[in-house]
Amino acid sequence: MMKRWTLLASVFSLCALLAAGCSTLDEQQRQWIFQPSDRSWGNTASMAQGMEDVWIDFQSSLTGEPARLHGLWLGGKPETTDTPVLLYLHGARYNVAGSAPRIQRMHELGFSVLAIDYRGFGKSSKGLPSEESAREDARAAWTWLAARHPKQHRYIFGHSLGGAIGIDLAAHVNDESGVIVESTFTSIADVVSGFKWGWLPFGPFITQRFEAINTVKNITAPLLVVHGTADSLINPTLGRKLYDAATVPKLFVLVEGGSHHDTNSVGEAQYRAALAQLFRMKPEATLASNGGPARPTAPTGPSGALAGARGYLSDESAPRRPAVKPRGADGLAPFATLGASCLPASQRPPRAMRQPPRHRRAPRPFQIHRAMSHSPAPPRPARPPWHWPCRWSAAWKSSASIPRWSTAAWTSAPPSPPPKSGLPCRTT
Repeated sequence: MMKRWTLLASVFSLCALLAAGCSTLDEQQRQWIFQPSDRSWGNTASMAQGMEDVWIDFQSSLTGEPARLHGLWLGGKPETTDTPVLLYLHGARYNVAGSAPRIQRMHELGFSVLAIDYRGFGKSSKGLPSEESAREDARAAWTWLAARHPKQHRYIFGHSLGGAIGIDLAAHVNDESGVIVESTFTSIADVVSGFKWGWLPFGPFITQRFEAINTVKNITAPLLVVHGTADSLINPTLGRKLYDAATVPKLFVLVEGGSHHDTNSVGEAQYRAALAQLFRMKPEATLASNGGPARPTAPTGPSGALAGARGYLSDESAPRRPAVKPRGADGLAPFATLGASCLPASQRPPRAMRQPPRHRRAPRPFQIHRAMSHSPAPPRPARPPWHWPCRWSAAWKSSASIPRWSTAAWTSAPPSPPPKSGLPCRTT
């Protein structure tokens, strides 16, 4: 009887330790993924001046307690029903004021923008955010936006981690006019697999999964996926996989030279062309209605793709880039690394700057030495067969590494081959 009670006590203790370990693991993952903070990046907080503070109160179904979200509103005056409204969902680490430059650029593209802080960020309710709480915050903000702008076209924008949250929001609502994600991934497991120790089996232990690759199949609005070729945090191939998994009208914009943080600014012209192509927006009219300066529409090609901009637009009907052997395994080498022959004639360097033909180049030092000595270069020993001993093969390799115009290698005769040992060469 005593042994049975001891066994049961051991089992209960083990279960308690596992539960405590799982709870600690979950909290550590939430802290690592969200990195909640009330700080902004650099001097971006000063750029938030002039934006209106917004407070969103709701009853949380997860905690059963009232929750409050802080947001920033940047709208144009006068605002009409033709002015689109955008819900901005930021990524990890910094509060909503840290996204002020990107909010300004989306406003310049024609949107009235509502950007929010999840619980645990900035001035919103305190606590450690999770995947479920961030989803609930996004839905509460969407409800608030729909109640105050019922007649306007409403769009969802998410950057990095916010893109996965935005895709989940779009899968659970049906009144959005479009979805825009920038530098977004397919799942946390795919992001971890790209790290240095990603080959380890971390997948089963991930509690905050953010599997946007599965959720994106359920959205019903047009999808715009934007990624930069220089994004070192989220590989551009993950953005392409997310685009491929969507079944709605979609567009993929690859911004050449765009990093994880400045793709929005580097690819502003491509953004403008993509909005006009996928969402039928008119940037010049919308900017004027928002009180901003009217800008000319970017030149477009036959399919609406931006002409002459860096990177490319890609959709089901747009022409593809010419097949060129890529520099890397992901096939994302920019045009600038492919040589002048791949550039249009108008962009090639002047002929005077190109390398002259071979017969016009300056002679090399060994050519001058040959002309002065009037003696041909000494012949190299013939390469021995593979079955000769390794010692002779090593001697041939060492002599082959010496330049042909050097006479230092021929001060003495090459070493004579040792007696045949019958052993094959294992280093050739």
